[in-house]
Amino acid sequence: MLRWGSPGRRWALAWGDGGFRQRRGSPTGSASNRVRGQSSGAQQLLDTAQKPRKGKHEWAALVGLEIHAQISSNSKLFSGSQVRFAAPPNSLVSFFDASLPGTLPVLNRRCVEAAVMTGLALNCHINKKSLFDRKHYFYADLPAGYQITQQRLPIAVNGSLTYSICTGKKQSQMITKTVRIKQIQLEQDSGKSLHDDLRSQTLIDLNRAGVGLLEVVLEPDMSCGEEAATAVRELQLILQALGTSQANMAEGQLRVDANISVHHPGEPWGIRTEVKNLNSIKFLAKAIDYEIQRQIDELENGGEILNETRSFDYKLGCTMPMRDKEGKQDYRFMPEPNLPPLLLYDATSLPAGTDSQQVINIDQIRERLPELPRVTRERLIQQYGMLPEHGFALLRMRGQGPRLLSLKDINYLLHSASDKLDKRQTFELMYNEPRLPGCFFAQNCDFREESASI
Repeated sequence: MLRWGSPGRRWALAWGDGGFRQRRGSPTGSASNRVRGQSSGAQQLLDTAQKPRKGKHEWAALVGLEIHAQISSNSKLFSGSQVRFAAPPNSLVSFFDASLPGTLPVLNRRCVEAAVMTGLALNCHINKKSLFDRKHYFYADLPAGYQITQQRLPIAVNGSLTYSICTGKKQSQMITKTVRIKQIQLEQDSGKSLHDDLRSQTLIDLNRAGVGLLEVVLEPDMSCGEEAATAVRELQLILQALGTSQANMAEGQLRVDANISVHHPGEPWGIRTEVKNLNSIKFLAKAIDYEIQRQIDELENGGEILNETRSFDYKLGCTMPMRDKEGKQDYRFMPEPNLPPLLLYDATSLPAGTDSQQVINIDQIRERLPELPRVTRERLIQQYGMLPEHGFALLRMRGQGPRLLSLKDINYLLHSASDKLDKRQTFELMYNEPRLPGCFFAQNCDFREESASI
C-alpha cells in the first residue's frame, strides 16, 4: 500500500503483483601542527590533495561519503505523523513511530517520488523493483530495535555527480570532476537522544523517528576535504532545486559520514576510518583534511590505522575516536515482512488501463524535472555573458540569507536588469556585495510582487 504524504489525507494505492568505548588521552599536538601543509586556498588545498604527499613515502588519499538527506514531506515515511522542525518533544509521534504492538507501516508516496526524482537528476538507474529490509541495532531512540531501509535492492543505483571547483588567484579557473554514486536508498530516521549532564540522564525525543531519508552513497573518488565539500554543496543545490529536500544542515536535514583512507600510490588501499555526523560543509572539509594528515603521520611514525568510527571536535579542529569497528557489527538484515516489493513503471511497462493514481510512473517524474544548477550556471554564462565565478556565487546565494533566491527570481533579475543596470554590472555588484540583493530587488525591481507571478 502507498499513501499520500500530506497530513489528514491517506489514500490507499494498490501495488502490482508480483557498545560505546571512549579512548583515554588527547591527540598529541595541536590541529594546526598536525595538519602539515594545509592551506585555506582552494587551489592549494586541491594541489596538496592531488599531489602525493611527501614525507618518508608518497601518499594518496581516498574519500567516500554517505549522505543522509531528509525528504521534504508533510508526513513521515511510514506513518501519518507530521514533520516539523523544533516542535515540542514527543508531540509528533504516532503509534507506529513509538513501535506499539500491532501497528503496520504504510509507505508515503511523496517520499518514493522524491527518491525517483533525485535518482533521475543524478543520472542513476531506477530499479523498477526495490525491496525493504530491517537493519537491527539496539539504542534508546530506536524503539522497534530495527530500522527499515533498503540494503539488498535500493531504489536507484549507478549514478554520477558532476561538480566544479573554482581555482586560481581570482577563483576564475574551473576544474570539473565527477564522483560515482553507488546507490540511493529510502530509509527511516531514528529519534533523538538529549543528554542531560547535570542530572546524569538521557531523554528521548521521538519527533524525528520515522522521518523519511534519502541515503546517497558516493564512491571513494575524492581525495581531499575541498573536493568532498564542493560535491556535497552541489548535491545540496540539486536537492533544493528539485524540492526533494530543503537540505538545511543547520536543522539536521543533511548529515554526512566520511570514509577516509590513505595508501602508497600503486599499492592496495589502506584501512579506512569513518567520521560520523558532519553537519557543516566547512567542518566536513576540515575533518577530512585533518583525518588524512593524522593517518599519514600515524603510519610514518610506525603506527597502524584502526578500522574505527570517529567524531569531529570543531572546537579543537581534530577527530576523536568513538568506537572501533574491527569486529564487524551484525545488523542481522532481514526482509521487511510488512512491506511488499516496491514496484515502479514507465511508459513501456505500464499496464493498459491503469489508474495513474495507483502507480508511480518514472517517465512522468522525468518530465517534471526542473532545470538543475549546473545547467543554470551554463545558461547564465553563455546567454548573459556572466563570469563563471559570478555564476557560482549567485547560485550559492540561494541558500543564504533570510529568504531564498529561487531560479525564477534569478530569471526575473536578468530580465529586469536590462533597464536598471547592465546585466554584467548587476552580477558584479551582487558578487562583491552579498548583502545587496534584498534591498536591490525591493527598491529597483519590484521583486517581491512580480516574482510570485512568474
